[in-house]
Amino acid sequence: MSERPLTVLFLPESAYGPTNNCVGIADVLRRRGHRVVFAAEASWAGRLEPLGFVEDLVDLAPPLEPGAGGQDAGQFWKDFIRDTAPEFRRPTVEQLESFMVPTWQALIDGARYCEPQLREILRRQQPDVVVEDNVVAFPALMTCGAPFVRIVSCNPLEVGGRDVPPAYSGLPSDDASEWASFRAEYDRTHRPMWAEFNDFVQANGAPPLPELEFVHTSEHANLYVFPQVVDYTERRPLDPTWHRLESSVRATEQPVELPADFLDPPEGSALVYLSLGSLGSADVDLMRRLVSVLAATPHRYVVSMGPQHFEYELAENMWGAEFLPQTTILPLVDLVITHGGNNTTTEAFHFGKLMVVLPLFWDQYDNAQRVHETGFGVRLATYDFTDAELTGAIDRLLGDTALRQRMAEEAQRIRAADGRTAAADLIEQVARAARG
Repeated sequence: MSERPLTVLFLPESAYGPTNNCVGIADVLRRRGHRVVFAAEASWAGRLEPLGFVEDLVDLAPPLEPGAGGQDAGQFWKDFIRDTAPEFRRPTVEQLESFMVPTWQALIDGARYCEPQLREILRRQQPDVVVEDNVVAFPALMTCGAPFVRIVSCNPLEVGGRDVPPAYSGLPSDDASEWASFRAEYDRTHRPMWAEFNDFVQANGAPPLPELEFVHTSEHANLYVFPQVVDYTERRPLDPTWHRLESSVRATEQPVELPADFLDPPEGSALVYLSLGSLGSADVDLMRRLVSVLAATPHRYVVSMGPQHFEYELAENMWGAEFLPQTTILPLVDLVITHGGNNTTTEAFHFGKLMVVLPLFWDQYDNAQRVHETGFGVRLATYDFTDAELTGAIDRLLGDTALRQRMAEEAQRIRAADGRTAAADLIEQVARAARG
């Protein structure tokens, strides 16, 4: 490499989706000879260094007392989601106060708590560029002297506009009748918290936050992960700092060995992947319901069982584990049943898999609605679907040969765009331009 290697610092949200997205991009940069530092949440200790990255981690809350034992990666959010799961049964507009506000507050509290520690990490690491894949601001990133790159790895409705549905609503794009009331309720429930956080951000030397947004937009480069075929581009034009990544699929996961009869299922039996994400699968009652319904079908299921895996059992036509290498499994299956997290949604498009979507929280409703209204899958009511609705959706999607072919063709285009490399290129460009 003719130029001096860069030091690139990533700060992802603690959940698996944003962290895995950053890992995929960071791995491209590492392979180019750059030094990559992860200022991830402390429960990721020991998970990132084996991939070739520097771990310089932050605490989002006071550390556990001595002797209390460590936390699994992402445990902070697993516990939070488990404890608030009953709220997922409420309409999205009601979740604004009962779930969204406490979630934002937890994120804000973490940003506040780690601010002094993060400033020390930045002083120690001296990055050439900082990359944030999170939904709240960290003033230290904006004031450290390095250029700032933002990644949006949630549904791009988080980058709002007048002619698109409000984020987190799951409302349709072709019916604006409920948009205004949802936005008004969001303003009512979120403005006091936003104003207080905005004061904190400015008191720590960072610019004011955009109106009713909790994170800054970069003046250098903003990246978001979403395939063009389901994007809102015509309804919500963006300025030139914004760059869409068709997908951003990591290449760091291990192979997986499925049972022989799963790789060669009998006639009339498809191979289906079931994953509600590391957070959604913590809802044991929902996982038990899905197991019960799917056990009566002729198909085989690979199940990502999640952190509460010891609390339920799989049926005979199922195989799974607490965690599975998703990007290794997706190419093998015929269909995906998902919660609609942005990582799983975009990875399903990357590998050309239609989806049945059972949204639970945050942007999952928006992904579910967009997949449904663009015809690449079926959105179901997560807690109110009937057995026939779920099994019927599976059979219809598996039997739609033309739609499956169209999805496969879109996947070829998405993979050719090589989002990880495109992201790495942009991050390099920002850092080189700032260095001069």
